[in-house]
Amino acid sequence: MRRGSGSFKNPTAVIQIFAKECARVEGCILNVSQSEDLRFCHQVRVMTNTDVVASPHGAQMTTMLFMDQNSSVMEFFPRGWLELAGVVKYAHHWMADQSGMRHQGAWWDPLGEKECTSPHLDPECFKFYKDGQVGHNETFFAEWTRSVLNRVRISKLEQVAKNPITTPVANSGACVC
Repeated sequence: MRRGSGSFKNPTAVIQIFAKECARVEGCILNVSQSEDLRFCHQVRVMTNTDVVASPHGAQMTTMLFMDQNSSVMEFFPRGWLELAGVVKYAHHWMADQSGMRHQGAWWDPLGEKECTSPHLDPECFKFYKDGQVGHNETFFAEWTRSVLNRVRISKLEQVAKNPITTPVANSGACVC
């Protein structure tokens, strides 16, 4: 999570959606972190023990490099980013792909508080949207989260079936804080 520009308009509602879907999956643990409240080392520790990160696009996502391969990423964007952000909107998708993670898609908020009068003609319009907040669609978020969590659960069960003796060990020693 993050605060201010690029954050969720209603983080409480979004957290409740994720919590409800997580509760449906045996063994799912929801951990909500504010990256700006954590030192870098603690951010690394959180990400090292994360199977699915769901976050608005932003610098706080760069620590996903410390997640395990086959981890999943869900990314959220404010209005205007789909049309106007250029290739920067794909940075975390590419990072996930290159790191062996699964970028599970993106939510492009169709609604916004501001309206640019000619978004396709005016390159300055991105400035209107760049620091916007991300809204939510409860039905879409719930279905998307359910789908991602089910895929992760199946993947983990398949890993255990292939290596029943091997117990996954959290990389909590990766960064001594």
